[in-house]
Amino acid sequence: MSLLLLLVGSLLLSACRKEPEGVTVRFWAMGREAEVVSGLIREFEAENPGIHVDVQNIPWTAAHEKLLTAFAADGLPDVCQLGNTWIPEFAELNTLTPLQPYVDQSKVVDPADYFQGIWDTNVVHDELVGVPWYVDTRLLYYRKDLLAQAGFDHPPRTWAEWNTMMAAIKKMQGPKRYAVLMPINEFEQQLSFALQQPDPLLRDGDTRGNFSSPGFRRTLGFYENMFAQGWAPRMSETQISNVWDEFFRGFNVFYLSGPWNIREFKKLQPKELEGKWGTAALPGPDGPGAGIAGGTSLVIFRSSQQKEASWKLIEFLSRPAIQERFHSIIGDLPPRRSTWEYPSLANDPLAQPFRDQLERVKPTPKVLEWERIVQEMRIITEQVVRGGLDQDVAVKELDKRVDKVLAKRRWMRQQQAPATPADAAAPATEAAP
Repeated sequence: MSLLLLLVGSLLLSACRKEPEGVTVRFWAMGREAEVVSGLIREFEAENPGIHVDVQNIPWTAAHEKLLTAFAADGLPDVCQLGNTWIPEFAELNTLTPLQPYVDQSKVVDPADYFQGIWDTNVVHDELVGVPWYVDTRLLYYRKDLLAQAGFDHPPRTWAEWNTMMAAIKKMQGPKRYAVLMPINEFEQQLSFALQQPDPLLRDGDTRGNFSSPGFRRTLGFYENMFAQGWAPRMSETQISNVWDEFFRGFNVFYLSGPWNIREFKKLQPKELEGKWGTAALPGPDGPGAGIAGGTSLVIFRSSQQKEASWKLIEFLSRPAIQERFHSIIGDLPPRRSTWEYPSLANDPLAQPFRDQLERVKPTPKVLEWERIVQEMRIITEQVVRGGLDQDVAVKELDKRVDKVLAKRRWMRQQQAPATPADAAAPATEAAP
């Protein structure tokens, strides 16, 4: 009888000390990155048995709309992969958790180890709201053999040097081939050149366009001249059958693109051209120039009930060793300098120019309207190249369009400004949009 009572008591005690079921972190990731990170998550869960990560793969084409819908419905996840140009928008919506307190206590995330321009994309209104996950920027892919045939033994370092090379290459190539391919339905090339200028792209506290500035006028002149001289074809991406085939058959010597194309070019290169092409940092007006601080970052939404577990996940994905494995699987470039010391990156001559470029990247203006603004820039610059729109008219029209896009921002700024006696006497300058 005593044995039976002891057994029952033991069972009751076990029931009272039931183990916690743990927490679930909902993680939204996009495209191929979501597929790859799912494999790494299993290792994170093994290290943290009380945490389960539910990864949802969101197609890039639907991601922005889905995030806004989830925000409206109070259904945002705990952790999310956000494109760097989306971060200001969601920061303005007050959806992102400030992360500086977490970073201050972290033994993994070291701000000094990150490329400064990439880290800065996550600082909005002097508040850190994300941690870079992988980086993206644009630079030159070029044919070493064709450049040598034109009489040059190194890629261009300045705009003037690049112009000289393109003129010589075009003369060598003839009428049906070109020096550089820059599809005119893309904006990354113009944006990269514009970021190399001292003039900001927006002015008056990011409430008006600054495209009439000397810097952007210089950018537009440099860009348009490539087409006017016949160094670049007036073609959009849809008019080019296959950018990789065209590159290897010598249609163009230079091509501006991102890191994902290292794998594509390696995969598609003819055997006889192996080692006869390379990558190089972007030339600037007076030397190696700035570039786009692209890529994605990891954020925690304010609505999350699992912030501590979510931060543990971000720390795990931020480890240099994990970033190196992520790169080896997918090819995305790491945002931490220490990760670039791993042999897979340090000994890769095609990747190293990206590391060099990343030291000079700059964030775009941190306004939620930026996606619309950059499309206006693309439309106007295409009209200059394809339609012959006068450059002076173009920059004024672009400023006009951008000012219209930013009208609500100016109105809100006016409402927030403290009133003065002069304000009270003056007529209203702008109505609510």
